Amino acid sequence: MSAILRVCQMMGIASKNPGFKFHLFSFLFTFSSLALFCSAASSITQGQSLRDGETLISDGEKFELGFFSPENSSSRYVGIWYYNISTSDPSVIWVANRERPIFYKTGILKIGSDGNVVVLDGNNTAVWSSNASASSHSTAILNDEGNLVLSSSGDTSKEYWQSFGDPTNTFLPGMKVEVNSAIGENRFLTSWKSENDPSPGAYSMGVDPRGSPQIVIWEGSNRRWRSGHWNKQLFIGVPNMPTTYSYGFKLSDENGNGSMYFTYTPWNVSDKLRFQIRWDGYEEQLRWVGDKNQWEVIQSQPNKSNDCELYNRCGKFGVCSASHGSGSECSCMHGFQPTDWDQWIRRNWSDGCSRKTLLQCHRNRTIGTEENDEEDGFVGLRCAKLPDFADLVVRGSDENCEEICLKNCSCTAYAFVQGIGCMIWTEDLLDVQKFTKGGNTLNIRLAHSDLGGKKKLSTLVIIVISVAGALFLVIFMLLLWRFKAKLKVLPTTSSISWLRNKDPPMLDASKSNEFSTDVSGSIDLFAEGNQVNGSELPLFNFACVAAATNNFSEENKLGKGGFGTVYKGNLPGLQEVAIKRLSRRSGQGLEEFKNEISLIAKLQHRNLVRLLGCCIQGEEKMLLYEYMPNKSLDFFLFDPSKQALLDWRRRFAIIEGIARGLLYLHRDSRLRIIHRDLKASNILLDADMIPKISDFGMARIFGGNQNEANTNRVVGT
Repeated sequence: MSAILRVCQMMGIASKNPGFKFHLFSFLFTFSSLALFCSAASSITQGQSLRDGETLISDGEKFELGFFSPENSSSRYVGIWYYNISTSDPSVIWVANRERPIFYKTGILKIGSDGNVVVLDGNNTAVWSSNASASSHSTAILNDEGNLVLSSSGDTSKEYWQSFGDPTNTFLPGMKVEVNSAIGENRFLTSWKSENDPSPGAYSMGVDPRGSPQIVIWEGSNRRWRSGHWNKQLFIGVPNMPTTYSYGFKLSDENGNGSMYFTYTPWNVSDKLRFQIRWDGYEEQLRWVGDKNQWEVIQSQPNKSNDCELYNRCGKFGVCSASHGSGSECSCMHGFQPTDWDQWIRRNWSDGCSRKTLLQCHRNRTIGTEENDEEDGFVGLRCAKLPDFADLVVRGSDENCEEICLKNCSCTAYAFVQGIGCMIWTEDLLDVQKFTKGGNTLNIRLAHSDLGGKKKLSTLVIIVISVAGALFLVIFMLLLWRFKAKLKVLPTTSSISWLRNKDPPMLDASKSNEFSTDVSGSIDLFAEGNQVNGSELPLFNFACVAAATNNFSEENKLGKGGFGTVYKGNLPGLQEVAIKRLSRRSGQGLEEFKNEISLIAKLQHRNLVRLLGCCIQGEEKMLLYEYMPNKSLDFFLFDPSKQALLDWRRRFAIIEGIARGLLYLHRDSRLRIIHRDLKASNILLDADMIPKISDFGMARIFGGNQNEANTNRVVGT
């Protein structure tokens, strides 16, 4: 400004025109205001306004705020949408004045005199306000999460209001779907009235505050769909949730004051994704696919191909099972019959089912006697979507749960669910669905006469099994004692002589002076799991290993190869283990056995299978590994029904893990080792799908500078 004045004074302009300074100042102020909006600001402050046609863009250019009109409509709304997405779907994720649209392009968004965000029409009438207890000096900022935040101009951490706290129909990453069960408050998403009308529609979605939290879709005040209860990992009423939901949920408690909320976070922060409650009552999870320039529907609830997803399809005490197409079939729970047979035959199941026989305590209350009454019992309904309105959730066990239910005359059913505990129902059982797989067991309380003699039969079976089990245990202990007395517990000299050799076959140790297989100090240890110093392995008693595998039964067999058979076992202290039993007829297996003890005992890496011990007794030679519950990689790759479980994220993590294991073998370990038999069946997967390289029977040790070696036979993959 001063520089321009000096130039004008030199030209004699300023001195001849006293009003020049005022006009120049006005011009520069106007020009700077225009430049502010031309530079795509992300915020507005007191005294600034946003007119129809102008927008705010978040700093990372992810979201945009401005005025818009839905398709085939001239009404104007203030909304937030994804920035720079060219598609017929406007992808609007939030609307301010959804109940009071502006009918001409005369709207203004500004910070009002009270510090609130307000939307004004052409008559300067407020059609919407944030209605927060704001300061007169406040700022509204659109951030990269799609959240419009009203905060103090001097301290942006002091927030007065945010659009995430006043949602419309969309649930974004970072947003909280909140509920306070203590005071009954809930934060809902509300659908649009129609596809092109943002005004509040008939459907809403939120967290049900009663009992264990679950997601519910309401049509007005009536339930339309529910997710089932949250067990701290997933919603138990959504079949195949780990595969149908690409991005998981998390439930957080807030300071223990009864307030809790669901959030979700994308695995890839660059993904554009959202949940929304549609105008027609369906929840959808969508992900933006840039290559196709469209939103992809990942999952939708309720499932349009299954009428059983609709709330309480079969009425009280009814069970819904999906039939072919989008149909459904209803049946009554065991011990119940249709309330109205005529309507039931006409496939009108809304009246549900009624008990055939009153429960014992109800009967005693009516008749006033307990003579000759048998105790109520339970019948389990497996693979069930558990009923709505669990009245009591307590900690305990399945047995405690049954006892609690029997002591409560109003209890109609119970279920014990991992992550939740004991769930009790004291009202009619509503919205029960039968899954083809998954679900939980619902234990339905019935009068003794409706148990069909199952209780007496079960008692007899328990007695027979107990007596037979005791006899079997006595016989087994006698046989085990005789077996141990005959074979002793020490290995023969011939079976362990190779362990004293520092250069076992199959290993070219001459190339590496670091390598040593001296485990001579281990041969005197055959107690269960005793650990010697250094890298030597625990040696296990054969009888202990045989007992852990149920005497190497077929039920415990995990697989079979040229080396022998692998069994699943349970050892005290080690819990579940995989036991490789060397085939007596396999010379190649003997070499593999020597190699694996020599190599794996010295290797420690997250992506290598861990050797826990071995067993050498007589002609028996076995290796004990950590147990991998997800089997091997080929189990997923070559099974069409399992391939879908390996999405790209998991596949990449598995590839990365294998590469890390190989890098350790080839470069970072004390021994430079070439595996020579790397294939899908030799990649094991633990409970978290972390890959573990296994089967080192064909492996070779290389020297530090060695790049090639000779072999006496062609082996490996």
